[in-house]
Amino acid sequence: MLKNKQEEKKNLTEQAISDEINQEELLMMLDKESAYRRLTGFWDKFIVGILICFTSFQIYTAVTGTFPAQLQRMIHLGFVICLAYLLYPATKKGRRDKIFILDYVFAGVFFGIVMYYLLNYNALINRSGAYNTTDIIVGAIGVVLVMEACRRVVGLPIVVIATIFIIYAFFGKSMPGFLHHRGYALPRVASHLFYTTEGIIGLPLGTCATYIFLFILFGAFLEKTGIGAFFIDLANAIAGHAAGGPAKVAVLTSALQGTISGSSVSNTVSTGSFTIPLMKSLGYRPEFAAAVEAAASTGGQLMPPIMGAAAFLIADAVGEPYIVIAKAAIIPALLYFTGIWMMIDFEAKKIGLVGIPKEELPKIKPILKERGHLIIPLIVIIVLLGMDYSPIYAASRGIVACMIVPYLRKSTRVPISALGEAFVNGARNIIGVACACAVAGIIVGIVTLTGLGLKLGGGLLTAAGGNMYLTLFFTMVTSLILGMGVPTTANYLITSTIAAPVVMQLGVPILSAHLFAFYFGILADITPPVALAAYAGSAIARGNPFDTGVQATKLAIAAFLIPYIFVMNPALILVDTTAIEVVRIIATSLIGMYGIAGGVSGWVQTKTNPIVRILFIVGGLMLINPSVKTDAIGSILIVGLILFQKALAKKRAAA
Repeated sequence: MLKNKQEEKKNLTEQAISDEINQEELLMMLDKESAYRRLTGFWDKFIVGILICFTSFQIYTAVTGTFPAQLQRMIHLGFVICLAYLLYPATKKGRRDKIFILDYVFAGVFFGIVMYYLLNYNALINRSGAYNTTDIIVGAIGVVLVMEACRRVVGLPIVVIATIFIIYAFFGKSMPGFLHHRGYALPRVASHLFYTTEGIIGLPLGTCATYIFLFILFGAFLEKTGIGAFFIDLANAIAGHAAGGPAKVAVLTSALQGTISGSSVSNTVSTGSFTIPLMKSLGYRPEFAAAVEAAASTGGQLMPPIMGAAAFLIADAVGEPYIVIAKAAIIPALLYFTGIWMMIDFEAKKIGLVGIPKEELPKIKPILKERGHLIIPLIVIIVLLGMDYSPIYAASRGIVACMIVPYLRKSTRVPISALGEAFVNGARNIIGVACACAVAGIIVGIVTLTGLGLKLGGGLLTAAGGNMYLTLFFTMVTSLILGMGVPTTANYLITSTIAAPVVMQLGVPILSAHLFAFYFGILADITPPVALAAYAGSAIARGNPFDTGVQATKLAIAAFLIPYIFVMNPALILVDTTAIEVVRIIATSLIGMYGIAGGVSGWVQTKTNPIVRILFIVGGLMLINPSVKTDAIGSILIVGLILFQKALAKKRAAA
């Protein structure tokens, strides 16, 4: 029986990449960070050696903390940029089986720049603000090489934004209105961006070089334990039989996978290779199947503990312990998946989509008995963080747990070589995150140098006429645009620098403002025209990419309410609240999301007419405002409409 199910899973996985679409090729096409060179022979061993040295250095410095922050960050940056040039070709069409001369040159030059910094560290500190000509030249070349590495690994959008900011620093005197400033020359800009902790080696890179690296390494080890297959089987056992079962399996699997995944696209491809063909085999349209997986996988970036590695950046930005961020994010993340679940349930019942027969599904007890121990590393991290241990301590113990738990049962044992691969993969997976953090440091550096953050906030507030809802809408659109085609960490760093200050000027708590910008930046992955997660899903499903993006946005529409709710009422993210208040806001949020989902889908108990659909949406929108009056009116309206629809369904059934 077990053998037959394994064969079935294998067939489904092969069908997932129908017509010989390879997962790896798909990731390389849509996820820049996955498009690294696959080398062989000496150079493969050489780079693996560098990756192992990189991981060893990071573990040593993170655990012992013996290096000054600037030195540790610069060495971290040196590893990252050199590896970026050696592993990533200059163009999409560049060969991925060999390294070109120019790549060696760029890597060698940056290695020389790092050595210059290390050998002149004390001298550079002493002449801070009075750098000599050599310092300026070295710093300027370093900035350019960092941006080019980021373009290769992360993509063009964040580099374009950073370039615009640098130009703004040079030509501030020529800028109109609130954008005007005195302007800065090359020596000031280059030295500020490369040598100070307000630029490239600033807080974002510092966070990457400590907390983020260890958690990404933890994710690499956890992946090798086989927890992904465990998540898929568990989700099937729980939800596979329900109406729209395979779609709900996708939601559960992506929520679980999101706890360890750092990318919406990779989450879509890895879990979608199973869920999308399964949905299609039961009659789901390709676009709907792909949209479900894309919307669910994107939500994985909002799910603690890792949140696409952004949780640690948020913690540093708002000045709160990591555990506060994780607690604040958990309720909105669960509401996000609940909103998608509601939309899927309505759509499934409207179209008549069935679940998988129970006899064809795995049983929960055997799954938990045979592989339940694989979740122990996640429990270790959550428990340690809950006990106020540092993220570094929790991640390091989680890694140790990953090395032990697969060997607790014979059926889950993995080759020792798999753990070695995790050691290498962790270092390779950090390259994109670190490049994004470094270039985000450029953006942050220009903002601090010119005071642009407050100026942009004031400009948007003026454009909105001081209206809170209009300002939030403008900020939402800004975050969606800035988040297009950008990975999670870069996404947060950009939106938090540009969009979050606008929300804060409304008097909103800093944590609410940052989560608002982050949330909508993440939703850019399923919002057309640049919806990378939706495009990845459509490639697997062989559907229309744009229609998939539209469908994914529709599925997540109820979830679009959540950031507005926690801005209007921070109790949702546990800011200055009580248990009773939290229960109330969760209840009203669920009712509001139910109303929006019912109105958008056009189905609650039975088909809804246009007037009822509008009333459902109006009732849902009323529950955004935290006042008792609007909550009561919205709740009564939605409950009344549900009862009306229930009676109508009975009448239609009897007819």
